[in-house]
Amino acid sequence: MSLACYAAKPHETLGRLHQEPTEPTQSGRNPFQRDRDRIIHSTAFRRLEYKTQVFLNHEGDHFRTRLTHSLEVAQIARAVARRLQLNEDLVEAISLAHDLGHTPFGHAGQDALNDCMKDHGGFEHNLQSLWVVDFLEERYALWSGLNLSFETREGILKHCSKNNAQKLGLLGERFIHGHQPSLEAQLANLADEIAYNNHDIDDGVRSGLLSIEQLDEVALWRGQKEKVLKNFPDLSGRRLVYEVVRHIIHILVDDLVKETQHRISQVNPGSIHDVRVAKPLVGFSAEVREQATEMKRFLFKNLYRHPQVQAMTQEASGMIKALFAHYEQFPNHLPQVFRVEDDLYRRISHYIAGMTDRFASKEFQKLLTTQHG
Repeated sequence: MSLACYAAKPHETLGRLHQEPTEPTQSGRNPFQRDRDRIIHSTAFRRLEYKTQVFLNHEGDHFRTRLTHSLEVAQIARAVARRLQLNEDLVEAISLAHDLGHTPFGHAGQDALNDCMKDHGGFEHNLQSLWVVDFLEERYALWSGLNLSFETREGILKHCSKNNAQKLGLLGERFIHGHQPSLEAQLANLADEIAYNNHDIDDGVRSGLLSIEQLDEVALWRGQKEKVLKNFPDLSGRRLVYEVVRHIIHILVDDLVKETQHRISQVNPGSIHDVRVAKPLVGFSAEVREQATEMKRFLFKNLYRHPQVQAMTQEASGMIKALFAHYEQFPNHLPQVFRVEDDLYRRISHYIAGMTDRFASKEFQKLLTTQHG
C-alpha cells in the first residue's frame, strides 16, 4: 500500500540514538519493522503478561492484562492506519511499546510510585516507557536499551512535563514548543483509548461489577444495544455484550477515520513536518468525543471506583510504598544492575516499575516474613 505524503517514511527517519549499519535490503525489514521486532523480543514486553490492566492477574484468566491490551491497541491502530494510508509498521511499534513502563498493579501502582517519588522528580509512566527502551533493556553489546528510531520513541512519549522535556533534546522539543508528534503517534494514542474503554466494559461485566442495566445509562452503549436487539431480539448475556462492544468499536473507528480525513483536508499537510506544526489532526468528531467521554466518566465512577477495585487499589498501593521504603533503607538489597546510577530514588523507581504483579507480591511477602519472622 502506498503511503500518504504526510505519513512517516522509513527512509526519512530521524535516526537512532546510536548509529547502526543499515539492514541489508534483502532482509526485507525497514527501520520501523526492526523497532517492532525489538519490542516484541524485549524482556519488558514479556512482563506485560503479568501486569494488571484493571483486574489483578490472579483474579481470572479471562481478564485483560497489559500485554493483551497492547495487542488490541496495535490491531485497532493498524486497521485505522491502513484506511488513512499511514505507516502501519510505525503505528504497530508504538502501540506495542506504549505501556512498557507501566508499574505492577495498574494505575494504583503508578499513583503509589508517583507519590513515593513526589520529592524526587515524580513518576511518569510514558517517560518510564522511554527509559525502558533507551536504557533499561540490556540486549546489545554496544549500547543499553533497544536503540529504537526517533519516530517510535516520539510516539511512546505521549505526555511529558516541560522540566523533563528540556532534558530530552530533540525528542522533548515538541512539549516545549507545543508541536504535535506524527499522525501515527496521534493515532496510537486514540487507539489506546478505544481499546481500554471497550475491553473494560467487557471485563467489568464479566467480573460482575457492572451490569447491562447499568450500562444503559451510557448513550453510546444504549444506542448500539438497541440496534443489536433490533436485529437479534433474543440475544442476551455474553453474546449481547460482545456484539454491542463490537458495534461500539466500529462506530468509534469509523468516526475517527472520517473526522481525521476531514481535518487533514482542511490543513492539507504535504509532509510529516507540516503535521508536527499543525493542530492535532487525529481525533473524533465533537458528537462522538462527547459520547466517548461520557463512557469514560461512567467507567471511572462505576468500575474504577467500585469498592472491590478500590480495596485492591489500596492493598496494591500499600505494597508499592512498603517496597519503596525498604529499598530506600536498604539500597544494597537492590539487584546489582540497579546500583549503577547516582540517583538512589530513580534506581528504586526503575526497579519497582519493572516488576510484575506477582513478583511485587512475592517481594512484599518476603518483607512481611522478615519483619515478623
